[in-house]
This record gives sequence, structure tokens and C-alpha cells, in this order.
Amino acid sequence: MRPRRGFIGILTLVLISISGLTGVVHAGPDNANSLRPIIPKGLGDACVEDTDFMRRNHMELLKHQRDETTLKGVRNKQYSLTECLSCHAVNGSDAIPVTVSDPKHFCRSCHDYAAVNIDCFQCHASRPEPGELSAK
Repeated sequence: MRPRRGFIGILTLVLISISGLTGVVHAGPDNANSLRPIIPKGLGDACVEDTDFMRRNHMELLKHQRDETTLKGVRNKQYSLTECLSCHAVNGSDAIPVTVSDPKHFCRSCHDYAAVNIDCFQCHASRPEPGELSAK
């Protein structure tokens, strides 16, 4: 009895998928060939919200902060872009925080991975001013 072509094709796809997943699971953050973004750790002990929440909702928080500030004049430091940058600045080899033009920039690590454009820094500074780095 000969196996059907459809069965062999499905089996081949399953095996390829499994081997591909195994490579992703074993690719560590230090691996230059990793398929996942390398996310630098922030300076403080904890973010303003938990990590999973921030990964899913940071843009909504930033948009809400933007609207509160520009439309109502309310300046809340907790979710401000300046506050984000003060904890999540990544230093270059010269010990000075890198700008958004550098692939090591905190925001770029995920945005490049997801192919999402960052337009915040067309108007805002992409690194903290000297003396603004916090050690929360």
C-alpha cells in the first residue's frame, strides 16, 4: 500500500514547522541570529505598569497622555515620554544615550522587529537631556 501524496505533504509541513519552532525557542537573547527582538532592561526596579501591560498598551498610554497634555493642559509625569526615556535610555560605547537613529535605541528594538514606524521623535527628543536619567 502506497501512502498518499497529500499525507506526505502534510507530514513534511508539520516536520518543517516543528524544526522551525525549535530554532525560535532555542534562540536566546544573546544570539545574534535570534528571531526575537533584544529588549534592553530599564534602569529602575519596576516600570509604571507591569511588563505585559506595557507591551500591549504603551501606545494607548502615550496617546492618552498626549491628548491630556495638548487638549487639556494636564501634564502627568507617570506616563510621559520623557519619563519613559529617563528609565529606558540605552548608552552607546561613549556612555551617552543613543538616539533613535541607532538600532540599539530601546524603542527601536521592538518597533524594528514589528516593522512599526516611530513618529514620536519627529517632534520629541529621542534621548534624555544630560542629568535627566533616573535611578528609580
